[in-house]
Amino acid sequence: MEPKAKLERAGLRRTRIRELVLQILHGAGRPLTHQEIGARPRARGLDRVTLYRTLSTLQAAGLVHGIRGVDGVYRNAGHAPDQPRCPGNHAHFLCLRCGGMQCLPGQAMPRISIPRGNKVLGKQLVVFGQCRTCAAKKGKK
Repeated sequence: MEPKAKLERAGLRRTRIRELVLQILHGAGRPLTHQEIGARPRARGLDRVTLYRTLSTLQAAGLVHGIRGVDGVYRNAGHAPDQPRCPGNHAHFLCLRCGGMQCLPGQAMPRISIPRGNKVLGKQLVVFGQCRTCAAKKGKK
């Protein structure tokens, strides 16, 4: 599904910046930080505050999900074109060397019992270590 159709389906107004951010996230193949999105050639010159607000809007609409890594940095992932909202309920892998993050769909989050009357608004599980590329580089110096 094209970004403009996803925006319309989510009830959001189509803007050039929203479409651009969705295109960048879908084309990246992995979650990206705010800085990585802004550094893409097509996004250069984009105001940082506008980008932050755009990501917040897309996340609230369920078109993007943000994961905070153990390094404190948020990474944003677009969803597969055939999924209207975040599939959620999966873990993520964070490479502590390069900062890359990968969704680990198909690995469900653990079930957590909370006290009666409380409401869960979100959960995340981040597994960290070194990605295949960084692990291979470690032996080559």
